[in-house]
Amino acid sequence: MEPGLGRSLEAAPKGGGLLLAGAMSAPLFFAVAIVLMLVREGFDIRKHAISTLTLGELGWIQSAAFVAAGCLALLGSIGIRQALRGGAGSVAGPLLIAVYGIGMACAGLFRPDPGMSFPPGAPAGMPATMSVSAAVHSGAFFAAFLALVAACFVLARRFGRTGERGWKAYSIATGLLAPILIAAGSSPGSWIGVAMGAAGLLAFGWLSLLSLRLRADRHSA
Repeated sequence: MEPGLGRSLEAAPKGGGLLLAGAMSAPLFFAVAIVLMLVREGFDIRKHAISTLTLGELGWIQSAAFVAAGCLALLGSIGIRQALRGGAGSVAGPLLIAVYGIGMACAGLFRPDPGMSFPPGAPAGMPATMSVSAAVHSGAFFAAFLALVAACFVLARRFGRTGERGWKAYSIATGLLAPILIAAGSSPGSWIGVAMGAAGLLAFGWLSLLSLRLRADRHSA
């Protein structure tokens, strides 16, 4: 195990389960989304964001996935805090991940507005105005996303100090590429669902892999 990364792992007897929760956050979210993409009538990942799966008859399932993924990430942040006790980023990193978890859970409690013909019967274009629910959903999601991106850079600094060049580069690349994908998905004519889904997979996946990495270090300590 690299020096400094998993410091005081022995002092966190329950950290392994918490880290496993963090690792499961992204797989759970995307597994539910993929299943719903396949079974929901009218959904087109090229023009519909994953968030729109919260709408309609089966929308509660994706809403629950948002909440569950957020809660798992929040638990994971506690495990990461225990694993990174002391040193650069040991407080700010887990705190930002906790903000991400809370934001994801809040995003699941509020839904975006129907549009782009989804769910079936919705207007063909984008809504002219944004409802309060949609505004809260968007605000919570983007706050969560930005917090996770910030965590990438905070922990990249830690990895640099502990000599873990691979994880430093991976964290920086994730922190840079994920916002670029979000911006690409916001441009006219873009494949919004594909771009935003890829951004989420990249950023959320980073958290899952980080959690697995720290859990493996804990068991090898």
